[in-house]
Amino acid sequence: MVRDNDSSGTQVIARAAAVLKTLEGESKGLTIAEITRVSDLPRTTVQRIVNALQAQQLVVTVDGRIRLGPTLTRLAGSTHLDVIGIARPHLEILNRQIDETVNLSVLRGNHAVLVDQVASGRELRVVSAVGSALPLYCTAHGKALLAEMPDREIEERLSGEWERKTPSTVSSMAELWPQLASIRQVGVAFDEEEHLEGVDGVGAVLDTGTAERYAISVALPSVRFARAQEVISEKIHFAATAISACF
Repeated sequence: MVRDNDSSGTQVIARAAAVLKTLEGESKGLTIAEITRVSDLPRTTVQRIVNALQAQQLVVTVDGRIRLGPTLTRLAGSTHLDVIGIARPHLEILNRQIDETVNLSVLRGNHAVLVDQVASGRELRVVSAVGSALPLYCTAHGKALLAEMPDREIEERLSGEWERKTPSTVSSMAELWPQLASIRQVGVAFDEEEHLEGVDGVGAVLDTGTAERYAISVALPSVRFARAQEVISEKIHFAATAISACF
């Protein structure tokens, strides 16, 4: 909780940050009243901060709702962090440890797009083309990304029709919510033949400190999943933590 009883420069920055954080993931924006409730700041303070942020285009007001502004987008883009280059050595280490295909994906709309891959050296393996866009609701990396979002954003991103890829594909939010709750608790997501029959996956989200959202995943034939699940879960969680520590 950020309190309004400290006029120091540090607290001014903290209050402004609290307002900005309430707007994260709120694509349609929030009203002053909603920001006040979520941030637990006095309404007059919220209004004053919003006015100051708006003057710098850090936020914008559209139809009475406040959203993150273009200045933040430009600032985020100016970091030029090479996420793929930073993650690659860790993907290779994970690949050597388990000899299964390891993927790096980035969030794009209601899909996760594969941006890098270290393929398994086994004869029976799972390989997807870099650039492939896979649904969030039925893939391990997709569900890992969803679990990090506010519930409202999840519902907005998944508001369209859900294609049932296999008999195991989840087909409603009622089925997906318990999975997301588990992912939030353990930090690892699973896909057990939900996207492709005969293919399982394990995923974990990355914290890159940027506006982009990334996840790593391991894809493997279902025949090897049961005996490898525990080890892969442990290794991918360690790899995700190591990559995130680089940012």
